[in-house]
Order: sequence, then C-alpha cells, then structure tokens
Amino acid sequence: MTNERQQLLILHLALPDLESHTVAWALYDGALPEDRLQMNTGDQNEPPYQSVIDAMRDGWFVIQLAPMPTYLRGTEHESGHLPYEYVLERRVAVS
Repeated sequence: MTNERQQLLILHLALPDLESHTVAWALYDGALPEDRLQMNTGDQNEPPYQSVIDAMRDGWFVIQLAPMPTYLRGTEHESGHLPYEYVLERRVAVS
C-alpha cells in the first residue's frame, strides 16, 4: 500500500527575490521513519537548494511568501529574525 506524506522546507533568503541565495534552512520530513532524526540546526554545511526557484524546479510548492519587513528609522542595522522566510511543501509517496 502506498500513501503520501508531507515534507516542509523552510528557506531564509538574503533578499526577497525568489532567486536570491539561501542563508538558512530547515527541513521537516513526514516521510522519515519514526526512528530517524529530523534535520537539526547546523548539521549541514550546504543548503538543499540555492534559492526558492531551484526548489520549485525540483517539485516544491511555495505555500508562504515572506512579508516585507518594516524598518523604523534608526533600527535598520539592529539584528533580529531573518526577514525573508519562505515555506515550501511537497508530498512524497511512502509504502
């Protein structure tokens, strides 16, 4: 019997352009067996895709576009969350 499971890929880009390069990422794989660990922060040196467009070409669907950040005058150089976050989804067959 074959059914589908969901995978979620979160990509943080350097710029809001979907072709901009990936600076941080996380992958949550519902198709992995329970005894396999999910990806952990920092356990990979290279992103799975260089951009959102590259992931889309490999079958990922964008389900969230990051809102444009609002910078208040005088706070442009403060650190905080990564503003250009994109959530992608795909379904894979498992047996």
